[in-house]
Parts: sequence; structure tokens; C-alpha cells
Amino acid sequence: MLEQLKAQLCALHQALPRYGLVTWTSGNISARDPASGLVVIKPSGVLYEELQPDDHVVVDLQGRVVEGRLKPSSDTASHLYIYRHRPDVNGIVHTHSPYATAFAALGRPIPVYLTAIADEFGGPIPCAGFALIGGEEIGRQVVEHIGRSPAVLLKNHGVFTVGPTAQAAVKAAVMTEDVARTVWYALQLGTPDEIPTELVARLHERYTNVYGQ
Repeated sequence: MLEQLKAQLCALHQALPRYGLVTWTSGNISARDPASGLVVIKPSGVLYEELQPDDHVVVDLQGRVVEGRLKPSSDTASHLYIYRHRPDVNGIVHTHSPYATAFAALGRPIPVYLTAIADEFGGPIPCAGFALIGGEEIGRQVVEHIGRSPAVLLKNHGVFTVGPTAQAAVKAAVMTEDVARTVWYALQLGTPDEIPTELVARLHERYTNVYGQ
């Protein structure tokens, strides 16, 4: 079931340790199949280097396992909460990438200090409140605080990113850590100036509708 989506998700999972976004078995990616509405998600506690396409678990939006021999991620309920409340989202990534999580530990959003933040996120990367793992609480925090951004920090925890596809959500996770690292370096030197809101909107519009092929 959904073999192509499982294979894609397995390949995307390998990008998380490659970009330094996760360690050991932490973090996860899920993808929703638009045709069936079913969700494919990483199994709980499996090493990335050992992960195979068939290890992924297929669940419905209520959390019932449709296919899979392993337990789904402990974040499954939160992923499903996001999917139920965001029909535009078909991919979700959760990481504990170190620079972004440093901001999350302080409960601090990441301001628009860089054109890259304006381009990718269209505004500051917000920080949600604290929530315990295992239920829908984290998903609720994501939905309430992410706004139009593809990324949100979770206080004392880590990062969630969303996208129209799982690949888009992974890109947002990579970019979140990249800009968080640069902002952290900048803050060691002083206090950067924020880019004015009207220029942020222009930069985001160009990046979204003009940049690339």
C-alpha cells in the first residue's frame, strides 16, 4: 500500500541526519496521500540507517493503523491533528536541529534578520508554547501558532515544519536550521537589524513567484 510514497519518505528521512537535523532515532517525517487521505509516517525508535520503505506505517486520520508491522511514531497523533486542521498540508517534519532548538529552549521566535528568512518563511519563525509528547497537544500548538509560516518552534522542544508535500516540509526544516545558525552567529557579534515588513513581503513574493525555473 502506497509503496511509492513509502519509498519517497524513506529517502527523505535519510536527508535529516545528512543535514544535521536529527540524532540517533529522534525526529520524523510523515506524508499524506491526497487521493486516499491516508498518512505514511516513520516507525517509532528505528535508526535512520536501518530504515526501509516497508518499515513505514500507514494510518488513517483517526490514528488507526491500516498497514504496518511496527509501531508508528510517538508524534503520530500530533501529525494527524495538523492534517485534520490544515487541508493544504500533505507533509510534516519534526526535528530537534540544534541551532533552531536553542531558540526554542528560550521560547524565542527567529526575527527576519536575513533575506533568506523573508524568502522562505515570509516573516519571523514563530515559537509556540510547551506541550507534552504523545497526544495531540503538540499538533494543537503547531496549528495555533504557525500562521502562514512553513515552520514553527516548540518551546523547550524542537521544530515542526509543514508543506504541500513532504519534500517541501523537509526543505523548510533544512532552511530553518540554516537561518537559525546564521542568526545565532550574528547575535554573538551584536544585535542585527530586522528587515522592514514591506520589504519582507516583496522578498517573499519574488522568491515564491519569480525565483527558479
